[in-house]
Amino acid sequence: MDLNFKVVLFQPEIPGNTGSIGRTCVALNIELILIKPYGFDITEKAVRRAGLDYWKHLNLKEYDNWDHFIENENPKSILLFDNFTEQLYDEAPYEGDSYLVFGSETKGFPDHLMKTYYESIYKLPMYSELIRSLNLSNSVTAIAYECLRNLK
Repeated sequence: MDLNFKVVLFQPEIPGNTGSIGRTCVALNIELILIKPYGFDITEKAVRRAGLDYWKHLNLKEYDNWDHFIENENPKSILLFDNFTEQLYDEAPYEGDSYLVFGSETKGFPDHLMKTYYESIYKLPMYSELIRSLNLSNSVTAIAYECLRNLK
């Protein structure tokens, strides 16, 4: 199956998460886009270990910053995922060419992106007040499969 939606990580900080997300992208045959700066070196063993031997099969693009990403990709459908919104993931208008964008593990998105894409920000629900957030890798996997489900 040829899917055109993409996963975008904005300034990822934890190599294990990025490796696991890369593995999910290989499983779905979708592109992973990373926007710098990272909180790690992309060649770190932790990235490769989490992606196991699949990392070499990953369709990966890297951009120096958000503006560089926008200029080169020219995305028509951008969906951001963050905890600080009321819209739920199942309300998102997933399209075949959607860019599913996830913020940094500890910082999320900067204010200017939150303001610019305010109407296109969605979240996974959390019903317990005992946790602040879900693991980024788990969130990306859940959203990517929700996007796939909506496109079938």
